[in-house]
Amino acid sequence: MKRTKEWMSLSALLVLTLLAACERREAEPAPAGALPEVTGKEVTGKLLGPQPGPDRPIPKANNPFPMEQNVLTEGRRLFVWYNCYGCHGGRAGGGMGPSLRDETWLYGGKDQDIYNSIAEGRPHGMPAWGPKLPQEQIWKLTAYIQSLGTPLEPKKPPENPVMPTTGS
Repeated sequence: MKRTKEWMSLSALLVLTLLAACERREAEPAPAGALPEVTGKEVTGKLLGPQPGPDRPIPKANNPFPMEQNVLTEGRRLFVWYNCYGCHGGRAGGGMGPSLRDETWLYGGKDQDIYNSIAEGRPHGMPAWGPKLPQEQIWKLTAYIQSLGTPLEPKKPPENPVMPTTGS
């Protein structure tokens, strides 16, 4: 019993010593425009994490690559290579990220809209790939995404045996 009291007293003393050693300071707000502190990594001016679209107007541009089979096949290869299917599904039908096969486009389905979504990123998960990928590859990915569900689409998904398409 005596030993238990000694341990409790020693533990209490240790806790009080540790609390006294901790200096409490009020947190001060970071100056406007300050970058968050990154522990264990040097901030080199590169973008960290998802970067939603810019607060500036972006000039409209059309895809410089034609909707030709070699461009679309390369876009499909890049889609797989950069693990786009990890979020958008193997044939871009959706998963954690939205479907790219349907007609619902939150940020627009035109050339420049798709390019901007890839390059600048979007809120809630779409990272900015612009700093990482050459423009040429982003345009090829854009072409592939626009080919989805069309006769030009390379490596189409198999027909759904449960809900076959109706038509002619």
